[in-house]
Amino acid sequence: MIHFENVGLRYGMGPEVLRDLTFDIPKRSFQFLTGPSGAGKTTLMRLLFMSLKPTRGLIRMFDRDISMIPGEELPLLRRRIGIVFQDFRLLDHMTTYENVALPLRVRGKDEASYRSDVIELLKWVGLGERINVLPPVLSGGEKQRVAIARALIDQPEILLADEPTGNVDPPMAQRLLNLFTELNRLGTAVVIATHDLSLMDRVDARRMILSEGRLDIYD
Repeated sequence: MIHFENVGLRYGMGPEVLRDLTFDIPKRSFQFLTGPSGAGKTTLMRLLFMSLKPTRGLIRMFDRDISMIPGEELPLLRRRIGIVFQDFRLLDHMTTYENVALPLRVRGKDEASYRSDVIELLKWVGLGERINVLPPVLSGGEKQRVAIARALIDQPEILLADEPTGNVDPPMAQRLLNLFTELNRLGTAVVIATHDLSLMDRVDARRMILSEGRLDIYD
């Protein structure tokens, strides 16, 4: 599903922040991405989402070389990916419900076909009473759960989650992890970037460890 070959990335004329990355993300796989602060985890997640292009090397997404994909086609390809950013990127003028339903609206789906699914998912992440609330009223942890629900609502082929449990308590972290593992069981490949070693210990999954711009993989 995703193939990196000798990928490197630098900003401007500076040193490479990621170098010689070669790995695959198979269909239906589950992996954690970890490493010290500043190692490049968020940068790698942005490469996986195609919001950054590498300085060198090959990246293939869904059997296509991303360097050969016209810019106007990238948004369509990104719709196959669910992503949870650390800064949430919610739309403040939309309610919790509207933010989560947005990917379905963009695809032109009729609200009657998805309204119950959106409400059920919001209940699952503990936001059943916050459906009509605007993001500025929500806490950091609540915003994070809205972002997670939005990423999951369309059952993406790949889920990229950057520190998805960083602002929630341990019981909710476990609940969200259960949601990710169930999504994976249904066929979605999952990549979770996290510092939380206890979270990683709860799932038998591959670990991808970034350090000083290089990647080690432990199956």
